[in-house]
Amino acid sequence: MTELDWSAIPAALPLLGRGARVTLEITGAALAGGIALGTVLAVLRVSPARPLSWLSAAYVNTFRTIPLVMVLLWFFLVVPDVLVRVFALPRSADVRFTTTVVAFVLFEAAYFAEIIRAGIQSVSRGQLSAALALGMRREQAMRLIILPQAFRNMTPLLLTQAIVLFQDTSLVFVIGLLDFFGTADAVGRRDGRQAELILFAGAIYFTVSFAASHLVKQLERRLAT
Repeated sequence: MTELDWSAIPAALPLLGRGARVTLEITGAALAGGIALGTVLAVLRVSPARPLSWLSAAYVNTFRTIPLVMVLLWFFLVVPDVLVRVFALPRSADVRFTTTVVAFVLFEAAYFAEIIRAGIQSVSRGQLSAALALGMRREQAMRLIILPQAFRNMTPLLLTQAIVLFQDTSLVFVIGLLDFFGTADAVGRRDGRQAELILFAGAIYFTVSFAASHLVKQLERRLAT
């Protein structure tokens, strides 16, 4: 059995830092976009307008039944050509990052939508009825009364899904985007220390996810009191 040699890791830290920045940028953009689109989908899902509710349900169910890696590959094959045509970009333009963000936003929105829908349904229907009785439009009541409470109720679940999102970003290596995991793999193969670099990357993902999960549990306890 080959003995592990960790000496290559210190020299690789600058490159790993760049990869970590890509991972955080994808996570941040997908989190913001996913929650925004997920909120719209959740509101449509509970809408009394049946066509809108069905459309939202179809979107959510479709993306929740497709593996993320397949979504990434599909968008990697389709979106670059669309971006090149729409924005008149040169064929050599690298749009993998944009493609990845688009795929993650659309995919994660389906999961955030279900979380936010549960949050909306956790708010007493009497509050919506009272707001309507006071002369508010349904959209106003949803925006000013229901959604703020829904987000408060669902904050721990939203943060938990954000941790899952952070972990899922490691899948972008399938399209050759050098995020943290992809950089660790590439540097490891270059230096002949692939096992060490991948184990190191796994330890970082575990540490970040474990710490974040602990913080979420503490927040959940505070909200429950």
